[in-house]
Amino acid sequence: MRSVADDAVLGLAPALPLARTRWIQLALGVACMMAISSPQYVWTLFTKPLATKLGVPLSELQVTFSLLIVLQTFFSPFQGALIERFGPRRLIALGTVLSGLSWVLASQVQSLGMLYLCYGVVGGLGTGIVYVGVVGQMVRWFPDRRGFAVGMVAAGYGMGAIVTTFPIASALAGKGLETTLWQFGLLFAVIGFIASQGLRAPAAHAAAAPAHGREGSAARAVADVPTRQMLRTPLFWLLFGMMTMMSTSGLMVTSQMAAFAKDFGVTGATVLGMAALPLALTLDRFTNGLTRPLFGWVSDRWGRENTMCLAFALEGVAMALWLLTRENAVLFVLLSGVVFLGWGEIFSLFPSTLTDTFGTRFATTNYGWLYISQGIGSIFGGPLAALMHERLGSWMPVFGVAITLDIATALLAIAVLKPARRSYLARPAG
Repeated sequence: MRSVADDAVLGLAPALPLARTRWIQLALGVACMMAISSPQYVWTLFTKPLATKLGVPLSELQVTFSLLIVLQTFFSPFQGALIERFGPRRLIALGTVLSGLSWVLASQVQSLGMLYLCYGVVGGLGTGIVYVGVVGQMVRWFPDRRGFAVGMVAAGYGMGAIVTTFPIASALAGKGLETTLWQFGLLFAVIGFIASQGLRAPAAHAAAAPAHGREGSAARAVADVPTRQMLRTPLFWLLFGMMTMMSTSGLMVTSQMAAFAKDFGVTGATVLGMAALPLALTLDRFTNGLTRPLFGWVSDRWGRENTMCLAFALEGVAMALWLLTRENAVLFVLLSGVVFLGWGEIFSLFPSTLTDTFGTRFATTNYGWLYISQGIGSIFGGPLAALMHERLGSWMPVFGVAITLDIATALLAIAVLKPARRSYLARPAG
């Protein structure tokens, strides 16, 4: 039985039980994630006004988006190590402030290089600290519901832009680019900083409790594998390659949606009396967020690899149908939501699978290394996809590559990852 002293170790009210404490931590983590979501998920609304202001082509402008994701991911192992050493509150607070500050600084830029630095570098470093730190917290606080908990905070990141998409689109039209950036950036920084002040790490015994999943999930406690040892396993690199493939296909849609919506002829269309593109973006944020706890919860019960196969194939099929019906504004909106329903769950399934396999003690740093795959996917899905479109004059090849990656990753999950992970976990300890 837990004691009052045990609760005090958790850093909150002494009499607060573990069950209640961890749900408070989950709510605070979701709030922090929502505060940093807009730099990535509302970026597509800024591409046109920024390109006009700076006089640059889309492929050069999209380097900003790639920098955001690359800096958010490539430094995450280092950021994860700092969080494990100094605790989540200070580092995550710093990250939320940097993320909001990136918009404030970007509102004053007059050159593409300064946009890269402010929006891409500062924003990427800030969002990376928060994202890796919060995910690392949840895999420790919820060993028995790891997929669901990681899915919930990842949903905060995916759905946070729901509440900002229409306000930002309206502000861009009414107040202009600069005012929109600094006002919303300041708001995000304040909200994130306040939420971060309540974050605490769990006591060691709470984090080490075994999970109770079914086939494919963490059915028993696993050994804690140090990062260096993990990086020497083929299983980690299989997960890394699969997440890179899925990140590429999803980020191609996220970063290019406004551009190919214009080419498909749906930018000026309306659906239910609302502009098609902002409506699609809002629906996408909802399904992109919903899928994370939904498929995380499913994977806790049905198995990680089984759930991956279903979800990844769903995205591939939906993207193919989206392409075939691209001139229909209603289907453009609806199918965009299905595409994101099949993509966003990678941010609950992969970290949960990683921690199920390599343990909780080094979870934040270990996930930092896996999260680099998101940065690689941003390069392929951002400027390289835009460059492919510019060279070939069509979005068809770009979509073809994305659909192929989705189906291939679905097959890898069930045919390669599942037996490989079963074999790895069956090995004797030591």
